Amino acid sequence: MSGTLYLIGTGPGDPELLTLKAARVLSALDGVAYPQKPGATSQSLTIAETHLSESVEHFAFDVPMAVDRGPAQAAYDQMAEHLAPKLAAGQDIGYLCEGDPLFYGSAMYLLHRLPDAQIEIIPGITSLTAAAAEIKRPLAARNERLKVLPAPMESTALEAELVASEAVALIKIGRHFDRVRHALNKTGHGESAMVVEHATRDTQKITKLADYPQGERPYFSIILSYKGDEAWGS
Repeated sequence: MSGTLYLIGTGPGDPELLTLKAARVLSALDGVAYPQKPGATSQSLTIAETHLSESVEHFAFDVPMAVDRGPAQAAYDQMAEHLAPKLAAGQDIGYLCEGDPLFYGSAMYLLHRLPDAQIEIIPGITSLTAAAAEIKRPLAARNERLKVLPAPMESTALEAELVASEAVALIKIGRHFDRVRHALNKTGHGESAMVVEHATRDTQKITKLADYPQGERPYFSIILSYKGDEAWGS
């Protein structure tokens, strides 16, 4: 294939957090591909669109968000089949991915599906670092362990990981929020935990876990908690 597939991290939401390299590459693309929930606008496109040329060709792919991974995997199969001839014809295509392409990013699903493609990966700012910046608190310090824990983990395993951690970031919260809050409080992480929703976007909301209303659910959120002994600032 003579064209290049760029896997581009668009960052957490604020368009100004797109990297200079990403902006340069976006402006010169022949085509741009992006996943979106059926019936919804792609957030990664919203972040990147001001850097795209008017002539760029758009390839939007509906990717179902469901527990059953089959439909989503089929969508990535379709995406790869559609992009392969474009790349073979010499077109440079950008694939947009919120945050960083390879930090729980959907770009990973194209890597093995296009083995003959020339691929360049452009890292992006993650929700993890963006949320820490917004609450103005370090993620961890010195020799402390920072763990990134997906909320869908089984409760016993989640609590075991929390017990052995000074600092944690919980992602993919959604419908698991009540169970995650219980685990954080049980292991002593709840007191310092902060819920950051829509980090860096106009809709951003920051709430102490202890103050989060019962019965409500945070969306597009991450929870950061610190339970270490480091005296920051000294």
